[in-house]
Amino acid sequence: MNAKKNSIDAPEKVRVRRRDIKNAETEIGLKLRALYASVQEEEIPARFLDLLEKLDEAERNHTQSTK
Repeated sequence: MNAKKNSIDAPEKVRVRRRDIKNAETEIGLKLRALYASVQEEEIPARFLDLLEKLDEAERNHTQSTK
């Protein structure tokens, strides 16, 4: 009799686990989207903008010198 009960309980436990995994994946996805959105809203630090400007200038100089 215990064997029948265990075989009946096993699929139910699998369903619960799959549902728990799906809920966890959904929660992780929501948190990652929120993090990504907050990072997108951050300003670019001035030192990065300065470095990008120097890179652009170096590329312009290189292009002019190779013509």
